[in-house]
Amino acid sequence: MGKIIGIDLGTTNSCVAVMEGNEPVVIPNDEGRRTTPSVVAFMDNGERKIGDPAKRQAITNPVRTIFSIKRFMGNRFSEVKNEAERVPYKVTKGDNDTIRIDIEGRAYTPQEISAMILQKMKKVAEDYLGSEVTEAVVTVPAYFNDSQRQATKEAGEIAGLKINRIINEPTAAALAYGLDKKGLDSTIAVFDLGGGTFDISILELGDGVFEVKSTNGDTHLGGDDFDQVIINFLAETFKSAENIDLRKDPMALQRLKDAAEKAKIELSSASETEINLPYITAVDGVPKHLVQKITRAKFEQLADDLVSRTLKPCEEALKDAGLSKSDIDEVILVGGSTRIPRIQQAVEEFFGKKPNRSVNPDEVVAIGAAIQGGVLSGDVQDVLLLDVTPLSLGIETMGGVF
Repeated sequence: MGKIIGIDLGTTNSCVAVMEGNEPVVIPNDEGRRTTPSVVAFMDNGERKIGDPAKRQAITNPVRTIFSIKRFMGNRFSEVKNEAERVPYKVTKGDNDTIRIDIEGRAYTPQEISAMILQKMKKVAEDYLGSEVTEAVVTVPAYFNDSQRQATKEAGEIAGLKINRIINEPTAAALAYGLDKKGLDSTIAVFDLGGGTFDISILELGDGVFEVKSTNGDTHLGGDDFDQVIINFLAETFKSAENIDLRKDPMALQRLKDAAEKAKIELSSASETEINLPYITAVDGVPKHLVQKITRAKFEQLADDLVSRTLKPCEEALKDAGLSKSDIDEVILVGGSTRIPRIQQAVEEFFGKKPNRSVNPDEVVAIGAAIQGGVLSGDVQDVLLLDVTPLSLGIETMGGVF
């Protein structure tokens, strides 16, 4: 039987891992990086670039570089109209309110774009293992609904992967965290804030059993939104000075997005950063430059509402599990956005304890998926995963009656 790989198909980055002996191993891509940007670019000559090469050329090719496709998976166009306006590429409405990504007259579904990323991760694993890979465990946000999960499965099929199991990202993280702690009984909260989604899950760990007590979240909250508050701040400041909205120009918007992401990351370790974008636009042939300082305090003020939005689901999850904050033994931080100091502070204030940062927030989900792959293929013994369905399931008839 071939190996069952574990794939974390992320909004911003994706990661692939596999069980080698008794150890899960994160597989580096062809550039030696352990995560791969979830970015697909279509070139002039008909070629496609995926991952790092796609991300690098985004500024010069903004309308044909697709990022954060996960935000559109399994959604209707009417549900994501606001987000469609925030990206430089063209998101259009297909039949029955479906979503299409328009690349010079050719319409792609979000599943097709996601499949290209999955294919890339499949190839990364195959190059490493030296054999064909046909099966995978793929993770999704715990708060993904049925159509979002279905869309993920379809992406797998298009990529030539049989998705044996779809598991929830926080659950995967708990598996990775708890695999070497089998003898200990504990109650943990997994706080997972990624590029586009937020999940909180409460689990009980004991004797190889991982039982999810409750889960909550927001499938439209993540690092992208933290970038967006900086983009808006820069664009509004520039607009009041120059009377030009840079968000209307795809290339300027892509440069703003890049600069906002870099500034956000820098403000996790520095108290101030300067954004410097020369020749951002021109007025009557005169070039205009954008130079703007932003402090961590200013960023925290801009993102205050986003930070608050992570706490309500935490309250709900505790309530659903019938637990109080003091019942939680460890809070595990997952997802790149948990590197934001204000988020760590908010988590500590809410749960009344310092979060556990022993796991790598970028890799732990893929590692958990690989462990589950090992369970399914029989390579991992004595692990039982009991998960919950976070949303009520129903049958929708053709007329839209639930």
